[in-house]
Amino acid sequence: MPDYGHDLLFSANIVPYAQHPDTVVALAQLAERAGLDVVTFQDHPYQPALLDTWTLLGYVAAATDTIKLAGNVHPLPLRPPAMLAQAAASLDILSGGRFELALGTGGYWDAIAAMGAPRLSPGEAVAALEEGIQIIRAAWDTDAPGGVHFPGVHHRVEGTPRGPRPAHDIGIWLGAYKPRMLRLTGRLADGWLPSLPHLGTTAKIAEGNDVIDEAAAEAGRAPGDIRRLLNLGEDLPPAQLAELALEHGISVFTLMTGDPGQIQRFAAETAPAVRELVAAARRPPGTQAPVERVRETAPGAAAQAGVQQPPALGVTPTPDDGVRLSDVRVWDESTRPTASRPDPDRRYTPREQANGRHLIDVHDHLRTELAQLRDLIDQVAAGTLDADAARSHINAMTMRQNNWTLGAYCESYCRLVTMHHTGEDAVLFPHLRRAEPALAPVLDRLKEEHQAIHKILERIDRALVAFVGDPAGRLDDLRAAVDLLTDSLLSHLSYEEHELVEPLARHGL
Repeated sequence: MPDYGHDLLFSANIVPYAQHPDTVVALAQLAERAGLDVVTFQDHPYQPALLDTWTLLGYVAAATDTIKLAGNVHPLPLRPPAMLAQAAASLDILSGGRFELALGTGGYWDAIAAMGAPRLSPGEAVAALEEGIQIIRAAWDTDAPGGVHFPGVHHRVEGTPRGPRPAHDIGIWLGAYKPRMLRLTGRLADGWLPSLPHLGTTAKIAEGNDVIDEAAAEAGRAPGDIRRLLNLGEDLPPAQLAELALEHGISVFTLMTGDPGQIQRFAAETAPAVRELVAAARRPPGTQAPVERVRETAPGAAAQAGVQQPPALGVTPTPDDGVRLSDVRVWDESTRPTASRPDPDRRYTPREQANGRHLIDVHDHLRTELAQLRDLIDQVAAGTLDADAARSHINAMTMRQNNWTLGAYCESYCRLVTMHHTGEDAVLFPHLRRAEPALAPVLDRLKEEHQAIHKILERIDRALVAFVGDPAGRLDDLRAAVDLLTDSLLSHLSYEEHELVEPLARHGL
Protein backbone atom coordinates (compact mmCIF):
# COMPACT_ATOMS: atom_id res chain seq x y z
CA MET A 1 0.00 0.00 0.00
CA PRO A 2 1.14 3.57 -0.63
CA ASP A 3 2.37 6.20 1.76
CA TYR A 4 -0.50 8.70 1.76
CA GLY A 5 1.89 11.51 2.71
CA HIS A 6 0.23 12.78 5.90
CA ASP A 7 2.28 14.36 8.66
CA LEU A 8 2.99 11.87 11.43
CA LEU A 9 1.19 12.31 14.75
CA PHE A 10 1.86 10.45 18.00
CA SER A 11 -0.72 9.95 20.69
CA ALA A 12 -1.48 8.31 24.03
CA ASN A 13 -4.74 6.57 24.86
CA ILE A 14 -5.49 6.74 28.59
CA VAL A 15 -8.10 4.70 30.45
CA PRO A 16 -10.42 7.20 32.24
CA TYR A 17 -10.59 5.47 35.62
CA ALA A 18 -13.17 7.12 37.88
CA GLN A 19 -11.27 6.12 41.02
CA HIS A 20 -8.18 8.04 39.91
CA PRO A 21 -9.48 11.16 38.14
CA ASP A 22 -6.51 13.36 39.06
CA THR A 23 -4.09 10.78 37.70
CA VAL A 24 -6.01 10.61 34.40
CA VAL A 25 -5.78 14.37 33.98
CA ALA A 26 -2.13 14.44 35.09
CA LEU A 27 -1.25 11.80 32.46
CA ALA A 28 -2.92 13.91 29.76
CA GLN A 29 -0.91 16.93 30.89
CA LEU A 30 2.25 14.82 30.90
CA ALA A 31 1.52 13.72 27.32
CA GLU A 32 1.32 17.38 26.33
CA ARG A 33 4.52 18.35 28.15
CA ALA A 34 6.34 15.35 26.66
CA GLY A 35 5.46 16.55 23.16
CA LEU A 36 2.76 14.14 22.00
CA ASP A 37 0.29 15.46 19.45
CA VAL A 38 -2.95 13.83 20.61
CA VAL A 39 -4.44 12.32 23.75
CA THR A 40 -7.47 10.03 23.54
CA PHE A 41 -9.79 8.32 26.01
CA GLN A 42 -11.94 5.26 25.49
CA ASP A 43 -15.68 5.87 25.78
CA HIS A 44 -17.79 3.22 27.53
CA PRO A 45 -20.65 5.04 29.29
CA TYR A 46 -22.11 1.76 30.55
CA GLN A 47 -19.02 1.07 32.71
CA PRO A 48 -19.43 2.83 36.08
CA ALA A 49 -15.73 2.32 36.81
CA LEU A 50 -14.95 4.89 34.09
CA LEU A 51 -15.49 8.61 33.93
CA ASP A 52 -17.91 9.99 31.37
CA THR A 53 -15.61 10.65 28.45
CA TRP A 54 -17.36 13.78 27.18
CA THR A 55 -17.17 15.42 30.60
CA LEU A 56 -13.52 14.38 30.88
CA LEU A 57 -12.66 15.78 27.44
CA GLY A 58 -14.00 19.19 28.43
CA TYR A 59 -12.06 19.12 31.70
CA VAL A 60 -8.82 18.06 30.00
CA ALA A 61 -9.30 20.71 27.30
CA ALA A 62 -9.33 23.35 30.06
CA ALA A 63 -6.27 21.79 31.75
CA THR A 64 -4.12 21.72 28.56
CA ASP A 65 -3.10 24.20 25.88
CA THR A 66 -1.87 22.54 22.69
CA ILE A 67 -2.55 18.81 22.57
CA LYS A 68 -5.38 17.52 20.38
CA LEU A 69 -8.21 15.58 22.02
CA ALA A 70 -10.45 12.72 20.91
CA GLY A 71 -12.55 9.85 22.17
CA ASN A 72 -11.43 6.38 21.16
CA VAL A 73 -14.20 5.82 20.11
CA HIS A 74 -17.67 7.25 20.89
CA PRO A 75 -20.55 4.75 20.52
CA LEU A 76 -23.11 6.60 18.42
CA PRO A 77 -26.17 4.64 19.64
CA LEU A 78 -25.92 6.31 23.08
CA ARG A 79 -25.84 9.90 21.81
CA PRO A 80 -28.27 11.43 19.27
CA PRO A 81 -26.21 12.77 16.35
CA ALA A 82 -27.72 16.29 16.45
CA MET A 83 -26.71 16.63 20.11
CA LEU A 84 -23.33 15.05 19.37
CA ALA A 85 -22.72 17.62 16.62
CA GLN A 86 -23.38 20.49 19.00
CA ALA A 87 -21.24 18.97 21.77
CA ALA A 88 -18.33 18.34 19.39
CA ALA A 89 -18.47 21.82 17.87
CA SER A 90 -18.69 23.43 21.31
CA LEU A 91 -15.68 21.49 22.59
CA ASP A 92 -13.72 22.39 19.46
CA ILE A 93 -14.52 26.09 19.94
CA LEU A 94 -13.65 26.05 23.65
CA SER A 95 -10.37 24.18 23.05
CA GLY A 96 -9.24 26.40 20.18
CA GLY A 97 -9.73 23.83 17.44
CA ARG A 98 -8.16 20.83 19.20
CA PHE A 99 -10.95 18.25 19.01
CA GLU A 100 -11.44 15.37 16.58
CA LEU A 101 -14.52 13.11 16.54
CA ALA A 102 -13.98 9.35 16.52
CA LEU A 103 -17.13 7.25 16.18
CA GLY A 104 -18.18 3.61 16.25
CA THR A 105 -21.35 1.60 15.95
CA GLY A 106 -21.26 0.44 19.57
CA GLY A 107 -20.65 -3.27 19.67
CA TYR A 108 -21.55 -4.02 23.31
CA TRP A 109 -25.25 -4.30 22.66
CA ASP A 110 -26.36 -5.82 25.96
CA ALA A 111 -24.77 -2.90 27.81
CA ILE A 112 -26.06 -0.36 25.30
CA ALA A 113 -29.60 -1.72 25.46
CA ALA A 114 -29.43 -1.74 29.27
CA MET A 115 -28.97 2.04 29.12
CA GLY A 116 -32.15 2.46 27.10
CA ALA A 117 -30.88 2.60 23.51
CA PRO A 118 -32.58 0.45 20.88
CA ARG A 119 -30.86 -2.83 20.10
CA LEU A 120 -29.69 -2.93 16.48
CA SER A 121 -28.36 -5.67 14.24
CA PRO A 122 -24.83 -5.17 12.84
CA GLY A 123 -26.23 -4.02 9.51
CA GLU A 124 -28.70 -1.64 11.16
CA ALA A 125 -25.92 -0.20 13.32
CA VAL A 126 -23.80 0.65 10.27
CA ALA A 127 -26.80 2.23 8.56
CA ALA A 128 -27.56 4.27 11.68
CA LEU A 129 -23.94 5.46 11.83
CA GLU A 130 -24.08 6.55 8.19
CA GLU A 131 -27.22 8.57 8.92
CA GLY A 132 -25.58 10.05 11.99
CA ILE A 133 -22.51 11.24 10.06
CA GLN A 134 -24.73 13.00 7.53
CA ILE A 135 -26.67 14.75 10.29
CA ILE A 136 -23.49 15.82 12.09
CA ARG A 137 -21.95 17.28 8.95
CA ALA A 138 -25.19 19.08 8.09
CA ALA A 139 -25.36 20.60 11.58
CA TRP A 140 -21.81 21.96 11.21
CA ASP A 141 -22.56 23.46 7.76
CA THR A 142 -23.73 26.89 8.87
CA ASP A 143 -23.46 28.25 5.31
CA ALA A 144 -26.34 26.09 4.10
CA PRO A 145 -29.81 27.65 4.15
CA GLY A 146 -32.48 26.72 6.67
CA GLY A 147 -32.37 24.13 9.37
CA VAL A 148 -31.35 20.49 9.23
CA HIS A 149 -33.97 18.08 7.88
CA PHE A 150 -33.15 14.38 7.75
CA PRO A 151 -35.94 11.77 7.58
CA GLY A 152 -33.75 8.76 8.31
CA VAL A 153 -34.77 5.26 9.30
CA HIS A 154 -32.84 5.34 12.57
CA HIS A 155 -32.33 9.08 13.12
CA ARG A 156 -34.80 11.82 12.27
CA VAL A 157 -34.14 15.56 12.43
CA GLU A 158 -36.95 17.96 11.59
CA GLY A 159 -35.63 21.46 11.06
CA THR A 160 -33.19 21.85 13.95
CA PRO A 161 -31.04 25.01 13.53
CA ARG A 162 -27.53 24.57 12.24
CA GLY A 163 -24.48 25.33 14.34
CA PRO A 164 -22.41 26.19 16.10
CA ARG A 165 -19.67 25.97 13.51
CA PRO A 166 -16.52 24.21 14.81
CA ALA A 167 -13.31 26.22 15.18
CA HIS A 168 -11.68 23.98 12.57
CA ASP A 169 -12.77 21.23 10.19
CA ILE A 170 -13.25 18.44 12.70
CA GLY A 171 -12.14 15.09 11.36
CA ILE A 172 -14.54 12.18 11.71
CA TRP A 173 -12.60 8.99 12.38
CA LEU A 174 -14.29 5.60 12.35
CA GLY A 175 -13.36 2.52 14.32
CA ALA A 176 -13.97 0.00 11.53
CA TYR A 177 -13.04 -3.63 10.91
CA LYS A 178 -15.59 -5.33 8.68
CA PRO A 179 -16.19 -4.63 4.96
CA ARG A 180 -19.40 -2.60 5.32
CA MET A 181 -17.84 -0.28 7.91
CA LEU A 182 -14.66 -0.01 5.85
CA ARG A 183 -16.66 1.01 2.79
CA LEU A 184 -18.49 3.61 4.88
CA THR A 185 -15.11 4.93 5.97
CA GLY A 186 -14.03 5.31 2.35
CA ARG A 187 -17.25 7.08 1.36
CA LEU A 188 -17.78 9.50 4.24
CA ALA A 189 -15.08 9.52 6.92
CA ASP A 190 -11.86 11.47 7.36
CA GLY A 191 -9.96 8.72 9.15
CA TRP A 192 -9.78 4.98 9.83
CA LEU A 193 -9.01 4.10 13.47
CA PRO A 194 -8.54 0.37 14.17
CA SER A 195 -6.54 -1.24 16.99
CA LEU A 196 -3.58 -3.43 16.07
CA PRO A 197 -4.29 -5.95 18.88
CA HIS A 198 -7.78 -6.44 17.43
CA LEU A 199 -6.56 -6.67 13.83
CA GLY A 200 -3.94 -9.24 14.77
CA THR A 201 -1.63 -8.77 11.76
CA THR A 202 -0.43 -5.98 9.52
CA ALA A 203 -1.89 -7.91 6.60
CA LYS A 204 -5.32 -6.90 7.91
CA ILE A 205 -4.27 -3.25 7.58
CA ALA A 206 -3.48 -3.80 3.91
CA GLU A 207 -6.82 -5.56 3.38
CA GLY A 208 -8.68 -2.73 5.09
CA ASN A 209 -6.86 -0.11 3.05
CA ASP A 210 -7.86 -1.87 -0.17
CA VAL A 211 -11.55 -1.74 0.75
CA ILE A 212 -11.37 1.90 1.92
CA ASP A 213 -9.46 3.05 -1.17
CA GLU A 214 -11.88 1.34 -3.53
CA ALA A 215 -14.88 2.85 -1.77
CA ALA A 216 -13.25 6.29 -1.77
CA ALA A 217 -12.59 6.11 -5.51
CA GLU A 218 -16.18 5.04 -6.19
CA ALA A 219 -17.37 8.05 -4.19
CA GLY A 220 -15.14 10.41 -6.17
CA ARG A 221 -12.67 10.87 -3.34
CA ALA A 222 -8.90 10.45 -3.29
CA PRO A 223 -7.70 7.63 -1.00
CA GLY A 224 -5.32 10.13 0.59
CA ASP A 225 -8.31 12.10 1.88
CA ILE A 226 -8.71 9.46 4.60
CA ARG A 227 -6.11 9.43 7.36
CA ARG A 228 -5.00 6.02 8.61
CA LEU A 229 -4.67 5.82 12.39
CA LEU A 230 -3.65 2.88 14.56
CA ASN A 231 -3.99 2.04 18.25
CA LEU A 232 -0.90 0.20 19.51
CA GLY A 233 -0.97 -2.31 22.33
CA GLU A 234 2.77 -1.76 22.94
CA ASP A 235 5.56 0.63 22.03
CA LEU A 236 6.87 -1.00 18.85
CA PRO A 237 10.40 -0.39 17.51
CA PRO A 238 10.73 2.76 15.36
CA ALA A 239 11.66 0.73 12.29
CA GLN A 240 8.40 -1.23 12.52
CA LEU A 241 6.32 1.94 12.92
CA ALA A 242 8.15 3.56 10.01
CA GLU A 243 7.30 0.52 7.88
CA LEU A 244 3.63 0.88 8.87
CA ALA A 245 3.76 4.52 7.76
CA LEU A 246 5.56 3.92 4.47
CA GLU A 247 3.98 0.62 3.42
CA HIS A 248 0.49 0.93 4.90
CA GLY A 249 -0.07 4.68 5.15
CA ILE A 250 -0.45 4.89 8.94
CA SER A 251 0.11 8.50 10.04
CA VAL A 252 -1.28 8.57 13.61
CA PHE A 253 0.17 6.13 16.15
CA THR A 254 -1.65 5.90 19.49
CA LEU A 255 0.00 4.03 22.35
CA MET A 256 -2.50 2.57 24.80
CA THR A 257 -0.81 3.12 28.16
CA GLY A 258 -1.12 4.64 31.60
CA ASP A 259 2.60 4.44 32.36
CA PRO A 260 4.27 7.88 32.64
CA GLY A 261 7.63 6.44 31.61
CA GLN A 262 6.16 4.88 28.48
CA ILE A 263 4.45 8.14 27.54
CA GLN A 264 7.69 10.07 27.90
CA ARG A 265 9.76 7.49 26.02
CA PHE A 266 7.17 7.28 23.22
CA ALA A 267 7.36 11.07 22.80
CA ALA A 268 11.09 11.57 23.36
CA GLU A 269 12.54 8.50 21.64
CA THR A 270 10.07 6.64 19.45
CA ALA A 271 8.37 9.60 17.78
CA PRO A 272 11.57 11.43 16.68
CA ALA A 273 13.14 8.19 15.43
CA VAL A 274 10.07 7.28 13.36
CA ARG A 275 9.79 10.79 11.94
CA GLU A 276 13.44 10.71 10.87
CA LEU A 277 13.12 7.29 9.22
CA VAL A 278 10.00 8.33 7.34
CA ALA A 279 11.47 11.70 6.36
CA ALA A 280 14.57 9.98 5.03
CA ALA A 281 12.48 7.59 2.95
CA ARG A 282 10.33 10.43 1.61
CA ARG A 283 13.36 12.59 0.78
CA PRO A 284 14.03 12.88 -2.97
CA PRO A 285 17.06 10.93 -4.18
CA GLY A 286 20.30 12.88 -4.04
CA THR A 287 19.24 15.22 -1.23
CA GLN A 288 20.62 15.20 2.28
CA ALA A 289 19.02 15.61 5.66
CA PRO A 290 19.38 19.05 7.26
CA VAL A 291 22.33 19.37 9.60
CA GLU A 292 21.38 20.00 13.23
CA ARG A 293 23.52 21.98 15.63
CA VAL A 294 24.76 20.01 18.65
CA ARG A 295 24.14 21.61 22.02
CA GLU A 296 27.22 22.22 24.17
CA THR A 297 27.30 20.26 27.38
CA ALA A 298 29.30 20.02 30.55
CA PRO A 299 32.65 18.18 30.09
CA GLY A 300 31.52 14.97 31.78
CA ALA A 301 28.21 15.04 29.95
CA ALA A 302 29.95 15.44 26.60
CA ALA A 303 31.99 12.32 27.23
CA GLN A 304 28.84 10.37 28.09
CA ALA A 305 27.01 11.66 25.02
CA GLY A 306 29.68 10.05 22.85
CA VAL A 307 29.03 6.59 24.28
CA GLN A 308 26.96 4.62 21.79
CA GLN A 309 24.89 1.56 22.56
CA PRO A 310 24.26 -1.11 19.92
CA PRO A 311 21.10 -0.39 17.89
CA ALA A 312 20.02 -4.00 18.44
CA LEU A 313 19.68 -3.24 22.16
CA GLY A 314 16.32 -1.66 21.36
CA VAL A 315 16.63 1.12 23.94
CA THR A 316 18.59 4.38 24.17
CA PRO A 317 20.08 5.49 27.49
CA THR A 318 19.01 9.00 28.45
CA PRO A 319 21.73 11.56 27.62
CA ASP A 320 22.93 14.15 30.11
CA ASP A 321 22.07 17.55 28.60
CA GLY A 322 24.84 19.22 30.60
CA VAL A 323 22.57 21.89 32.10
CA ARG A 324 23.47 22.72 35.71
CA LEU A 325 21.31 24.79 38.05
CA SER A 326 23.73 25.00 40.96
CA ASP A 327 27.32 26.23 41.24
CA VAL A 328 28.09 23.41 43.69
CA ARG A 329 29.68 20.21 42.33
CA VAL A 330 29.58 17.10 44.51
CA TRP A 331 31.89 15.06 42.24
CA ASP A 332 34.16 15.34 39.23
CA GLU A 333 32.34 13.81 36.26
CA SER A 334 35.54 13.57 34.23
CA THR A 335 36.91 10.93 36.62
CA ARG A 336 34.06 8.48 36.11
CA PRO A 337 35.30 5.04 34.95
CA THR A 338 33.65 3.39 31.99
CA ALA A 339 33.05 -0.21 31.07
CA SER A 340 34.33 -1.83 27.91
CA ARG A 341 32.15 -1.23 24.90
CA PRO A 342 29.82 -4.09 23.88
CA ASP A 343 30.05 -6.06 20.68
CA PRO A 344 28.26 -3.92 18.05
CA ASP A 345 27.22 -7.03 16.12
CA ARG A 346 25.52 -8.74 19.07
CA ARG A 347 21.78 -9.24 18.83
CA TYR A 348 19.49 -9.21 21.88
CA THR A 349 16.37 -11.26 22.49
CA PRO A 350 13.12 -9.47 23.44
CA ARG A 351 13.65 -10.58 27.04
CA GLU A 352 17.18 -9.14 27.06
CA GLN A 353 15.94 -5.88 25.57
CA ALA A 354 13.28 -5.70 28.29
CA ASN A 355 15.95 -6.21 30.97
CA GLY A 356 17.86 -3.19 29.70
CA ARG A 357 14.73 -1.11 29.29
CA HIS A 358 13.59 -1.74 32.87
CA LEU A 359 16.33 0.43 34.39
CA ILE A 360 15.38 3.36 32.14
CA ASP A 361 11.70 2.91 33.03
CA VAL A 362 12.53 3.16 36.75
CA HIS A 363 14.75 6.19 36.16
CA ASP A 364 12.10 7.88 34.03
CA HIS A 365 9.73 7.55 36.95
CA LEU A 366 12.23 9.34 39.18
CA ARG A 367 12.75 12.06 36.57
CA THR A 368 9.01 12.65 36.21
CA GLU A 369 8.44 12.95 39.93
CA LEU A 370 11.46 15.25 40.31
CA ALA A 371 10.03 17.55 37.63
CA GLN A 372 6.70 17.64 39.46
CA LEU A 373 8.45 18.43 42.74
CA ARG A 374 10.27 21.34 41.11
CA ASP A 375 7.04 22.58 39.58
CA LEU A 376 5.35 22.59 42.99
CA ILE A 377 8.16 24.67 44.45
CA ASP A 378 7.94 27.13 41.54
CA GLN A 379 4.20 27.52 42.04
CA VAL A 380 4.57 28.09 45.76
CA ALA A 381 7.28 30.68 45.08
CA ALA A 382 5.12 32.45 42.51
CA GLY A 383 2.12 32.48 44.84
CA THR A 384 -0.01 30.76 42.20
CA LEU A 385 -0.71 27.61 44.20
CA ASP A 386 -3.04 27.71 47.17
CA ALA A 387 -3.56 24.91 49.67
CA ASP A 388 -6.52 23.31 47.89
CA ALA A 389 -4.75 23.34 44.53
CA ALA A 390 -1.60 21.91 46.09
CA ARG A 391 -3.59 19.06 47.56
CA SER A 392 -5.10 18.28 44.18
CA HIS A 393 -1.70 18.26 42.44
CA ILE A 394 -0.01 16.16 45.07
CA ASN A 395 -2.91 13.70 45.04
CA ALA A 396 -2.19 13.06 41.37
CA MET A 397 1.43 12.13 42.09
CA THR A 398 2.32 8.50 42.44
CA MET A 399 4.65 8.96 45.42
CA ARG A 400 2.22 10.93 47.58
CA GLN A 401 1.72 10.33 51.28
CA ASN A 402 -1.36 10.90 53.42
CA ASN A 403 -0.21 14.34 54.58
CA TRP A 404 -1.15 16.79 51.82
CA THR A 405 1.71 19.28 52.08
CA LEU A 406 4.69 20.23 50.00
CA GLY A 407 6.88 19.05 52.84
CA ALA A 408 5.33 15.59 52.85
CA TYR A 409 5.92 15.26 49.13
CA CYS A 410 9.56 16.31 49.45
CA GLU A 411 10.01 13.73 52.18
CA SER A 412 8.34 10.99 50.14
CA TYR A 413 10.53 11.73 47.12
CA CYS A 414 13.69 11.56 49.21
CA ARG A 415 12.57 8.22 50.65
CA LEU A 416 11.90 6.83 47.18
CA VAL A 417 15.34 7.78 45.87
CA THR A 418 16.94 6.26 48.98
CA MET A 419 15.00 3.02 48.57
CA HIS A 420 15.96 2.83 44.89
CA HIS A 421 19.67 3.27 45.62
CA THR A 422 19.56 0.89 48.58
CA GLY A 423 18.07 -1.79 46.36
CA GLU A 424 20.77 -1.30 43.75
CA ASP A 425 23.58 -1.41 46.34
CA ALA A 426 22.22 -4.52 48.08
CA VAL A 427 21.00 -6.59 45.15
CA LEU A 428 21.65 -5.28 41.65
CA PHE A 429 25.29 -4.24 41.93
CA PRO A 430 26.48 -7.47 43.65
CA HIS A 431 24.70 -9.47 40.94
CA LEU A 432 26.48 -7.57 38.16
CA ARG A 433 29.81 -7.71 40.02
CA ARG A 434 29.60 -11.54 40.12
CA ALA A 435 28.44 -11.83 36.54
CA GLU A 436 31.02 -9.40 35.10
CA PRO A 437 33.99 -8.58 37.39
CA ALA A 438 35.28 -5.98 34.92
CA LEU A 439 32.35 -3.76 35.93
CA ALA A 440 33.75 -3.35 39.47
CA PRO A 441 35.22 0.16 38.98
CA VAL A 442 31.93 1.43 37.54
CA LEU A 443 29.88 -0.17 40.30
CA ASP A 444 32.18 1.25 42.98
CA ARG A 445 31.81 4.74 41.52
CA LEU A 446 28.02 4.43 41.30
CA LYS A 447 27.89 3.38 44.95
CA GLU A 448 30.01 6.40 45.91
CA GLU A 449 27.62 8.65 44.03
CA HIS A 450 24.71 7.05 45.88
CA GLN A 451 26.34 8.12 49.14
CA ALA A 452 26.87 11.66 47.85
CA ILE A 453 23.24 11.90 46.77
CA HIS A 454 22.17 10.63 50.18
CA LYS A 455 23.98 13.61 51.75
CA ILE A 456 22.07 15.95 49.43
CA LEU A 457 18.82 14.34 50.52
CA GLU A 458 19.81 15.00 54.13
CA ARG A 459 20.41 18.64 53.17
CA ILE A 460 16.93 18.80 51.65
CA ASP A 461 15.53 17.36 54.86
CA ARG A 462 17.21 20.11 56.90
CA ALA A 463 16.02 22.78 54.47
CA LEU A 464 12.55 21.31 54.63
CA VAL A 465 12.42 21.53 58.41
CA ALA A 466 13.44 25.19 58.20
CA PHE A 467 10.91 25.83 55.41
CA VAL A 468 8.02 24.44 57.44
CA GLY A 469 8.92 26.83 60.27
CA ASP A 470 9.45 29.83 58.01
CA PRO A 471 7.88 29.29 54.54
CA ALA A 472 8.55 32.82 53.30
CA GLY A 473 12.14 33.12 54.48
CA ARG A 474 13.43 29.61 53.81
CA LEU A 475 12.06 28.81 50.36
CA ASP A 476 15.32 29.87 48.67
CA ASP A 477 17.29 27.39 50.78
CA LEU A 478 14.89 24.59 49.86
CA ARG A 479 15.04 25.52 46.18
CA ALA A 480 18.87 25.57 46.25
CA ALA A 481 18.93 22.10 47.80
CA VAL A 482 16.51 20.75 45.19
CA ASP A 483 18.58 22.39 42.40
CA LEU A 484 21.65 20.54 43.65
CA LEU A 485 19.69 17.29 43.79
CA THR A 486 18.46 17.88 40.25
CA ASP A 487 21.98 18.42 38.89
CA SER A 488 23.46 15.45 40.72
CA LEU A 489 20.64 12.95 40.32
CA LEU A 490 20.02 13.54 36.61
CA SER A 491 23.75 13.32 35.88
CA HIS A 492 24.01 10.14 37.95
CA LEU A 493 21.00 8.46 36.32
CA SER A 494 22.37 9.17 32.86
CA TYR A 495 25.82 7.81 33.76
CA GLU A 496 24.32 4.68 35.29
CA GLU A 497 22.16 3.99 32.22
CA HIS A 498 25.09 4.41 29.81
CA GLU A 499 27.19 1.95 31.79
CA LEU A 500 24.64 -0.64 32.96
CA VAL A 501 21.81 -0.93 30.43
CA GLU A 502 23.78 -3.21 28.13
CA PRO A 503 25.22 -5.43 30.93
CA LEU A 504 21.71 -5.73 32.37
CA ALA A 505 20.47 -6.92 28.99
CA ARG A 506 23.10 -9.69 28.97
CA HIS A 507 23.03 -10.71 32.63
CA GLY A 508 19.43 -10.00 33.62
CA LEU A 509 18.08 -8.25 36.70
